[in-house]
Amino acid sequence: MEGKTALVTGAAGGIGEAVVRALAERGVTVAAVDKDARRLDETVGLLTAQGFRVEAFAADVTSGEAVEMLVEAVEHRLGPVEYLVNAAGVLRLGEARKLADEDWHATFAVNTTAVFRMSRAVANRMVPRSRGSIVTVASNAAGTPRTEMAAYAASKAAATMLTKCLGLEVAQYGIRCNVVAPGSTDTPMLSSMWEDESGPRRTIRGVPEAYRVGIPLGRIARPSDVANAVVFLLSDQASHITLHDLTVDGGAALGV
Repeated sequence: MEGKTALVTGAAGGIGEAVVRALAERGVTVAAVDKDARRLDETVGLLTAQGFRVEAFAADVTSGEAVEMLVEAVEHRLGPVEYLVNAAGVLRLGEARKLADEDWHATFAVNTTAVFRMSRAVANRMVPRSRGSIVTVASNAAGTPRTEMAAYAASKAAATMLTKCLGLEVAQYGIRCNVVAPGSTDTPMLSSMWEDESGPRRTIRGVPEAYRVGIPLGRIARPSDVANAVVFLLSDQASHITLHDLTVDGGAALGV
């Protein structure tokens, strides 16, 4: 992977940041993309100080025009994008029958439409080169119903199928498209769901009244656990894997 260029969205923190680091550690030049310019600069500053080749690109990936300009700028400054990781995501909680239109649209704008626009822009540049690999970070909630997570689960299910359909269409050009589906991971998104200090324990043990079975491996995932799966699917070690959905949840979805 050394010497190649990757574009990672949601790079300012959580899983996205872990993916940026994992790629940079393997010699990849990384375009780190996030809407939060301040946090992004802090993240990239730390990585570059450690000698990694990472450059910040502040952008709103929900804007079609901004996405096209972003990808053009990345390729102009860093070279052809060989790897795309769609890691940007938002969570809006609420029962389906009470969910506001704004929360539904905001969730799909980032979790689904941005994946479509980023993947389209990058894939259209990969096709003439007949190479490239795309990984979308979805969720085990895409295939497992969760209370108060209708918008999130539906948006991740849509992003999953979008990525697989794209992968089917571009396979003839040697481009691979896969999905990594994390479960509960130690990120601000997860902690935002906790009401008190019992949150981690309840996540691991399960919450029967919410139909959550817990995590069989007995721990919450680290962002690096997910990043390692992403890097594997991007790499030549997965050269004959495409249209795959790799769940990284410690068994929380019972292998579904």
